[in-house]
Amino acid sequence: MAEAGAVLAERRRGGRRGPLLPDAMRPRTHAEALAVQAAVARLLGWPVAGWKCALPAPGKLVVAPIYAPTVCRAEAEGPRSAAPVATAWPWVGDGAPAVRVEPELAFVLATDLPPRAETWSPAEVDSAVEATHLALELIDSRYAADAAPSFEDKLADGLVNQGLFVGPRVDGEAARKAVRFPITIQMPGQPDAVRDGVMPDGLPRGPLHWLAEFLRQQGTGLRAGQVVITGSYAGAFDLPCGVPVQLRYGTLGTLSVCLHARTGGLD
Repeated sequence: MAEAGAVLAERRRGGRRGPLLPDAMRPRTHAEALAVQAAVARLLGWPVAGWKCALPAPGKLVVAPIYAPTVCRAEAEGPRSAAPVATAWPWVGDGAPAVRVEPELAFVLATDLPPRAETWSPAEVDSAVEATHLALELIDSRYAADAAPSFEDKLADGLVNQGLFVGPRVDGEAARKAVRFPITIQMPGQPDAVRDGVMPDGLPRGPLHWLAEFLRQQGTGLRAGQVVITGSYAGAFDLPCGVPVQLRYGTLGTLSVCLHARTGGLD
């Protein structure tokens, strides 16, 4: 698994894509994929600033780290009319002037949820949540567009995560019940685009409850300050680079961002 991890870590560090791993390196099971994922994390040496997750489904285990150098936060949490800018940020694949994103809610932890003998109850996990923010997951793969990776290949690579934009803080009680709401996308000179936002796993903290227990069993745990996203409300779609964009998450709040392509590697 170390050789596979080295290839994917180098691609992630440099913002590059490539073919599928050689057949002998490719993971065939979830366990092998997670071993490659862990090897990538070790080789990068980047702090894990958060996690993406979803409730498990037949044939799919959705869990991947989000690395600190790839997380960007709104410059200010003042008036909702403010337009924080994420600069020199994510990778833009194949020269396309757009970034693929997924609108999510992000839960920030105030306390550790470490490995222990006892299970973590949903109430204990909820009590560890300090804040809820609007967020955009940034999507990219370390495989070429025509590579046709298996789910295990994707899991090994971090499930197409390339980073996270953490927007404004919102009301936590309203957010934890937010199962469905319209997502309105506003850009200068264009009509509003409205998407039907639906939480794929029901209540948005459900996957967080599962993640705390999964990482307990893995001997990893969650740490204070980490950010957890639990599923896209509207699939994945492209946002143009260099254009100020506002995304309104129903009545929860508005996320403002202007994405600019990263031009150099990550240390």
